[in-house]
Amino acid sequence: MEHKVVFQVDSNDVTVMKHAISGSINAAQYYKSKHEGISIEIVANATGIEMFRDDTSPLKDAIAALRTMVPGIALSMCGSSKAIAEQKEGHPLPLIEGVTVVPYGVGRVIDLQEHGWVYIHA
Repeated sequence: MEHKVVFQVDSNDVTVMKHAISGSINAAQYYKSKHEGISIEIVANATGIEMFRDDTSPLKDAIAALRTMVPGIALSMCGSSKAIAEQKEGHPLPLIEGVTVVPYGVGRVIDLQEHGWVYIHA
């Protein structure tokens, strides 16, 4: 059986992102121990996009370790939130390696849920 889970991070609170990271690792380890597959995606929107910024994330090393520990994990940033931040700051946002921009974070979460993904608000 293939399990699918999406974590939403909509806050720049480090504790929130740490919950998404540890939850992702724990879920991956749990299903690996059961010899079952899992797909995991973390979607950052609103101020949560700061966690995926190369210039502001205090968790760059933890996210790099996560990508190593959970191969195939998807990291998605809300394009709308990114555009708002870029307009406000006057420059393009540098992203952490492995981050993909989606048009709207909330839309991505809805799409995934409609396709059977379990939702966890970090």
